[in-house]
Order: sequence, then structure tokens, then C-alpha cells
Amino acid sequence: MQQRTVNCPQCGKEVIWEPASRFRPFCSERCKTNDLSQWAQESYRISEAEKDPENTITTEPI
Repeated sequence: MQQRTVNCPQCGKEVIWEPASRFRPFCSERCKTNDLSQWAQESYRISEAEKDPENTITTEPI
């Protein structure tokens, strides 16, 4: 049986995806904590979809 591996989102190290990997998808508690810290400091952003000005609904009275 082939083991499934993923790359740690923080450092890129390969991690075996199995229940014994406590911090998956991270390789260690340190990488997991660093990632959480970056979210808390708002270093990561989820971009908003661009709005098409031609397809917007206006609320102006007719």
C-alpha cells in the first residue's frame, strides 16, 4: 500500500497523511503555530471576487 504524502504549508517538508501524524497537514507543532499566528495577525487575506460594474443592480428610483 502506497503512503499518501502532502507538503507542509509552512516549510514544504513532506508529511505522511495518516492518523499518527499529529499535526497534519503541518510537519510539526511549530509550523502549525506559525500558520495560526499569521492568520491571527491578518497576514493572510482571502480576496474578494471582482465585481462587474455592468451587471450590478442599482437601487435608484425609476
